[in-house]
Amino acid sequence: MKTDIQIANSVRPKPIAEIATKAGISDEFLETYGKSKAKIDLSIFKSLVNKQDGHIILVTAISPTPAGEGKTTTTIGLGDALSKLGKQTIIALREPSLGPVFGLKGGATGGGYAQVIPMEDINLHFTGDFHAITSANNLLSAMVDNHIKHGNELDLDIEKITWKRCLDMNDRALRKITIAQGGKINGKPREDGFDISVASEVMAILCLSNDIQDLRKRLGEVIVGYTKEGTPVTCKMLKAEGAMTVLLKDAMKPNLVQTLEGTPTIIHGGPFANIAHGCNSIVATKIAQKLGHFTVTEAGFGADLGAEKFLNIKCPAARICPSVVVIVATVRALKFHGGMENLSRHVENIMKVFNLPAIVAINKFSTDTNQELDAIKEECKRIGVQAVVNESWAKGASGAAELAQVVIDIAAKTDVQRKRATIYAPADSIIDKITKVATKLYRADDVEFSQLARDQISEIQKLGEQEYAKFPVCIAKTPYSFSCDKTRVGAPNNFTIKVTSVKLCAGAGFIVVICGDIMTMPGLPKVPAAEQISIDKNGKIVGLF
Repeated sequence: MKTDIQIANSVRPKPIAEIATKAGISDEFLETYGKSKAKIDLSIFKSLVNKQDGHIILVTAISPTPAGEGKTTTTIGLGDALSKLGKQTIIALREPSLGPVFGLKGGATGGGYAQVIPMEDINLHFTGDFHAITSANNLLSAMVDNHIKHGNELDLDIEKITWKRCLDMNDRALRKITIAQGGKINGKPREDGFDISVASEVMAILCLSNDIQDLRKRLGEVIVGYTKEGTPVTCKMLKAEGAMTVLLKDAMKPNLVQTLEGTPTIIHGGPFANIAHGCNSIVATKIAQKLGHFTVTEAGFGADLGAEKFLNIKCPAARICPSVVVIVATVRALKFHGGMENLSRHVENIMKVFNLPAIVAINKFSTDTNQELDAIKEECKRIGVQAVVNESWAKGASGAAELAQVVIDIAAKTDVQRKRATIYAPADSIIDKITKVATKLYRADDVEFSQLARDQISEIQKLGEQEYAKFPVCIAKTPYSFSCDKTRVGAPNNFTIKVTSVKLCAGAGFIVVICGDIMTMPGLPKVPAAEQISIDKNGKIVGLF
């Protein structure tokens, strides 16, 4: 079997203008980046305002193994299959982070014969969106320290600065650092740290903004720290939001590429689901929903993380709701989790807690036996959900044909304007919101808050005039378990969710809840993928999956 990069390089991309025409995007809204990539100008919304919204198909998964279970591969294969069945289909994905590309998990362009291309460009620098996000984040950091250096007129307490620098790389050495060493000329020494760029609030803001003015407004509302009296100091007070918006003006435009089979694919934004909200941008999804009868999109990691945040954070902000939820499972992951209990819990969460139609896609590996696949189908039938084998990795669109037809049948019975059930209400207290997600979705017995977390929640609630307490919660925890302990696989019971800290992201419009020992700056594994990646004498990248 060829490697992913060999398969990707064996297909010559169609001119991006041809893909745009297929998607229904006219030349006036297209900004090409070479022959196979383009950006979509946001003015396209004016031409789409009277078009009916299509169905959104959300692809999520059971709790994964460290290698992932092929959620993106399934998303792409399903999109290709829907297109092959004659349905106008747009795929909407997140952009890959360089951290996992050079680390362990890999990229985010699918695999086998269900990929988006040009896969090397997309997995590496792409159109520069992440660089722009990193630069905007770090411009604000520079302006914070510059403000302190030149008199600190806003009386920002250097021990209460919450804004961190960021880098799109796994680098554990930067988690906690001391800056401004070397004397007064270099500024005021203080403790600082780096997040990975996909955990930056700037990333979340870009993905949740409706247009460039909304982007600027949200950037201005970012809280960088507090005065000694506890008053928030914002980006707007530092007069940084205008310059940050300028850096992000092109990054705000979604990117258009294609699958191996020529299905239009919009890739934009890339927050991680374990430490951020895990969904691509609102503008990308809404453009796709207007252009296509079907929009196939995904949410990161398992349904307890990405899908929960898609439904509790992105859907209310975008005023959308999926017509069908596809839950990806693999024989490998079910063995890792000790049986079907993990899948059963995710299915129950989607169908009963959120009250949404669901289907299980069994992403087939070459080592899977028919007996194993049949056993999963039978168990799914017992719990009241249909399961379909997906072979898009090996066969492309044809391998997902049955899955696509089932999705079409379910979507035909679903109102695109339907309202999902909610886990919590905006008026619920912050503690109640966290507790409801933990007990209803994770099945925790209780939630334990550190004193630091309680103090931080109390501080947020005191800022009542801003109504921050009405924000949704964005829970950061391990993706490998419903609990905070990654070794508690399957469908654990009798556990407590431990909240260690809480952070207000006023610009993004949510409250980040750190659980257990989750890190917002990952580290590289003992043998990083970067060791295998190189370029040959002909200029071809090798070793990239």
